[in-house]
Amino acid sequence: MAAAALVALTAGGSAQADTLREALVQTYRSNPTLTGQRAQVRVADEGVAIARAGGRPQISGTAGVNQDLTRTGGGNGRNLSAGIDLSLPIFQGGRVRNGIRAADARVDASRADLRATEGDVFTEAVAAYMDVIRDRSIVTLNSNQVRVLETNLRATQDRFEVGDVTRTDVAQSEARLSLARSTLATAEGQLTASEENYQRVIGAPPGELAPPPPLPPLPGTPEQAVETALANNADLVSIAAQIRAAGLDVSVARADRLPTVSAIGNGRYTNYLGSADEQFGSPTGTIANTQTSTGIGVQASIPLYQGGIVGARVRQTQARQSALLEQGVAVERLVIANARAAFASYTASLDAIKSNEVAVAANTLALEGTRAEQGVGTRNVLDVLNAEQELLNSQVLLVTARRDAYVAGFNLLNATGQAEMDDLNLDGGYIYDPVANYDRVSRRAGDWSDDPAPEAVATRTVVGPPAPATDPAQTPVTPPQQ
Repeated sequence: MAAAALVALTAGGSAQADTLREALVQTYRSNPTLTGQRAQVRVADEGVAIARAGGRPQISGTAGVNQDLTRTGGGNGRNLSAGIDLSLPIFQGGRVRNGIRAADARVDASRADLRATEGDVFTEAVAAYMDVIRDRSIVTLNSNQVRVLETNLRATQDRFEVGDVTRTDVAQSEARLSLARSTLATAEGQLTASEENYQRVIGAPPGELAPPPPLPPLPGTPEQAVETALANNADLVSIAAQIRAAGLDVSVARADRLPTVSAIGNGRYTNYLGSADEQFGSPTGTIANTQTSTGIGVQASIPLYQGGIVGARVRQTQARQSALLEQGVAVERLVIANARAAFASYTASLDAIKSNEVAVAANTLALEGTRAEQGVGTRNVLDVLNAEQELLNSQVLLVTARRDAYVAGFNLLNATGQAEMDDLNLDGGYIYDPVANYDRVSRRAGDWSDDPAPEAVATRTVVGPPAPATDPAQTPVTPPQQ
């Protein structure tokens, strides 16, 4: 349902203004929380390569030059030696097989965590986008209110000069104007904070923001929301994979009780550097100055008693599995609670919009009537000021309710697992594919196959080059003033 409907969410907006879709694409490309989580997925990918290494051959070489200084029963000698040893695991009690399966399960968990992070970051980006729209509207409303009150004050002062109103009426107008200016300053400060938060989340300062497109169809009841969340929420996928990995860790720990079998091979080369006869006390020419040897075999190691460490490790991994099982129940409870809470918040916001629309219409009519009644003397200046403030308050509440409803609706999408990259259809060119890195590294067998030195992918928001770090030890101390 959401995959098709959310195409509308990412396709709206004005060509001249920044759109919500553009903001989400920018967030997807450069948000440091997302890029950091992608790196964590790559960490899990390397766990598979590490697990596979336990079943591969181990090859080592040795080389050395030796000179005898004293020797009993023969002459002093010297030699140059080199050797190579090979060990190939044949049976390790299932340790490697289960270790690989556990590592794969952790890859699944890390990918699910990435999905969950995408949903959370996108929800934060939508909230930041809507906060800027809301606060700009509130600043505009308060600016208009200041201009209206300035006009009212001038009119009241003029009427005071001709004796139509009293000094009290002028003071009331002055007080209301001062309060409006204070409210405007507060709103401007909140707007600045929202714009900075937008830049923190999305990575660029907000331009002219287009109104957001309509949300896709959402669950109609709390039960539908819970059902969708249990089927799609990435946190449940992650904890299930972690539980699966913990169960395999128990099998890995139990493998320490079983014998291990390895095929071994070795080769040796020794050159006595012309000192073989002297070294072994033999007549000249009797012993060859170079010797080589090779050998192969099968070696088994059978643990009989290890001091109880194996049992302790098994119990330890079982305790970790138990903790994750309990955590799984907690995550399930949280997913259900979040789905119901998000649905309730969304429906409450929709009700608030309807109520505030009625309030704005009623206060608009009331202000017009109060001004007309003031003209015929049945209302005073304070009545008009109060009516203007009531209209402003209802307009601010309506703007806030519309922001809250949109953010609550998107939060409901996130709670039901439908606010991720695949759901939002953000075809902005760059799409991160975690499978590509897994295929690249999971079967690597080279000890020297490093990646290039990592660099930050997320965009910085610092204006200009960063200031050079200073060493406090080299910073001169300012002497105290006399």
